[in-house]
Amino acid sequence: MAKSTGNKSYWLMKSEPDVYGWDDLVSEGEGTWDGVRNHRAANNLRAMKMGDEAFFYHSNVGREIVGIVTISEAGIVDPTDPESKWVAVKVKPVRKLARPITLKEIKADNSLADIELVRLSRLSVAVIRPEEWKRIIEMSEK
Repeated sequence: MAKSTGNKSYWLMKSEPDVYGWDDLVSEGEGTWDGVRNHRAANNLRAMKMGDEAFFYHSNVGREIVGIVTISEAGIVDPTDPESKWVAVKVKPVRKLARPITLKEIKADNSLADIELVRLSRLSVAVIRPEEWKRIIEMSEK
C-alpha cells in the first residue's frame, strides 16, 4: 500500500498515449481508469481514496511522466468487467508537469533507485512514496 502524507497517498498510472493520453483526459475533464487485470495493480486501485494524487505516465510512446491527476471517485466496479470482479477509479487532471520527466531521467537519479516504476516495470498502477513524489516534482521544475 502507498505511504501517505497526512491522508493523501501517491500513485503512478500508466497509459499508452496513442490509446488514451494526457490530452484525451484533459479534453474529457474526467476519465475512468479501467481495464486493469493485474492483481497487484488492481490492489493499488482498490487502495486509492478520493483526493489521492497520481502521476500520469505515457508508456510505450514517450515513456515519461507528463501530468498529475486526482482520484475523483474511488472503488467503483470496472465497467469493462462483465463479472464485476475488478475495480476502477475516476480521475481528473490537476496539471501538466512543467516539463515531462522521462524514464531515462528517473533511472539516472539515485534517489529514485527503488521506485516501483523501475523495480516493477510492467506494473500499470504503481505506488509512489512521498519522497519520490517530491523529487519528481522538483525535477520537472528545473
